[in-house]
Parts: sequence; C-alpha cells; structure tokens
Amino acid sequence: MKERVILEIRNLIKDYGARGVCTRALRGIDLVIAENDFIAVMGPSGSGKTTLLNILSFIDKPTQGQIILNGRNIAGLSGDKLSELRRNTISYVFQDYNLLDTMTLQDNIALPLALKGVSAAECIRRTEEYGRLFGLSAQLDKYPCQLSGGQKQKGAACRALVTGPEILFADEPTGALDSKSGKELLTCFKMMNDRRRATIFMVTHDSYAASWAKDVYFLNDGAMKCRLSRGSDRKEFYDRIMEVQTSMRGNFI
Repeated sequence: MKERVILEIRNLIKDYGARGVCTRALRGIDLVIAENDFIAVMGPSGSGKTTLLNILSFIDKPTQGQIILNGRNIAGLSGDKLSELRRNTISYVFQDYNLLDTMTLQDNIALPLALKGVSAAECIRRTEEYGRLFGLSAQLDKYPCQLSGGQKQKGAACRALVTGPEILFADEPTGALDSKSGKELLTCFKMMNDRRRATIFMVTHDSYAASWAKDVYFLNDGAMKCRLSRGSDRKEFYDRIMEVQTSMRGNFI
C-alpha cells in the first residue's frame, strides 16, 4: 500500500542577500516525505542542509517553489499561520537537548501535552509510556542536571514524539553524544519508526547515524546529488554511504 504523502517540496529555491550580492543556498530541490519515512540528509558544510531543514520545518521561507503540506501549498502563508502549523504538525529534536533545568524529566516530556490542554492524568499516562519505550522509567523523577547526555537526548526525543507529530525533525541529534548513547538514541528512533510508524527527517554529518535511516539524500552546493535506499543490511548501507561521502570529498560537518 502506498503511504500517504505528508510534505512535498517542488523546485525549491532559497537565496540570501540583496540583488547583486546574492547567494543561492538551494537550487531547485524536489523532495517527498511520506508517512512512516525515515530520511537522513547529508552533505558538506555549506551544502544547504540546515537551510532545507529550516524551510521544511516552517522556520524559514523559500525564495521560490512550492511547499505542499497534506495537499495544500503553504509557501505563501503568513508567519502566524506557519507558527500554528508548526505547533500542530511537527516536532523538533535539537543537538543540545533544550530541556528546562527547573523541571523533572517527566514534566519536560509532558510540557507540550500540557500546552495542548491534555489532562494531568493523560499526561502522566503518556509520559510513563514513553519513558518505558525509551528506557527512561527510572529517570522520570530526576532533573536534567542529574542525567547523562544520552538520557537527556532520549528525554528530548520523548518530548518531541509524545504528542504524535506528523513529522519529527532531528537536527544532528547524535552530534553531542558518545557512540554508545548515540546508538541507543538511534535504536529508539528506529523502534518508533517501525512500531509506531513515526515519520522522521534527520540532518546529520555522521554516516553511522545516517545508516539507520531508510533513505539517505546527499546535498552539495544547494542541489540534491543522489539518493541511497537501505536494504536489509545496515552495515552494507553504511559502506555505500561512506563511498558516496568519500566521492564528494567534502567536510561533512
């Protein structure tokens, strides 16, 4: 069965600067994000990864092109309407956790639910459920200062996913983690994609992190250069990603 298309971009162009001193960050990008996708985007520094992520997550606007969300072109919407779409459609995991130090992990995870008016009992139920899924049950009553980096990032992922967003955007989610913590987080992402049909769009410089995705897209000089799709063997997929990364000879940061 063909999956429902959530977000599509067509001939996306983004320019920065004034006329005569203009830099083209994205050059006619086409991309489709369907339900249950797990997409990673890689590329050298300056390739346009962050610009693409910001436009897809409604933080920035394109210079030209279409952004189609659930069949509706939203490229020309006002800031207030885009903010509303961002609240109701997507969630974000950053590299630096962004947990509130004065709240327990459970309260941090529950915060977006509370802001949506979800009852206290339902907040507790959902945060405990996600705590179990992410192996954080014993940490829910602790404060961020009492947690490891990996626990904080898994907590941030719980907070992003607990509302059931249509797309989770992850910006270098393993960038500040050691290899063990990074693997644990990626295992959780894959579990959510496999078992809960979460749709994930991740920007990363790390070939190992990218190898957990179903599809990897490579950007260079603002253009989409190629796409790799994973088979059943993640190690073989990692090797293919490394081959493309080496051939591009860029600084993937």
